Amino acid sequence: MSPDQDQRRGHDAFLDAVDADDAFYVECSNGHGSLPPRRACPHCGDQQLAERSLPETGRVQAHTVVHVPTEEFAGRAPYVTAIADFGPVTLTGLVVDSRAEDVENGMTVAVDTDETPEGDTSALVFVPR
Repeated sequence: MSPDQDQRRGHDAFLDAVDADDAFYVECSNGHGSLPPRRACPHCGDQQLAERSLPETGRVQAHTVVHVPTEEFAGRAPYVTAIADFGPVTLTGLVVDSRAEDVENGMTVAVDTDETPEGDTSALVFVPR
């Protein structure tokens, strides 16, 4: 299996875990968190990784409103893409169930998945709490 296929398979497994309310990250023995798939910590190279439960909520650190989307998300424009901290890891996703003007840095969000407008793939989304 190529590294790209391995990466995609790991990403799909992560989205499946989020969808099943069992989201996780991996943590090395030095306490660095990262997202799967990983064989070694990207911060220190430690290969002793353990799965940890992703915190239930995170905080938006940055966001932007996308008016000119990629083809995959054309049915959602305009939409908000955000970067949110969930404890030791940072995730990027779409903010749903909120008007663009109501999204602000520091707001609390939960992570979930949603199908793309075409219904052929899942996307990571944030739901305001």
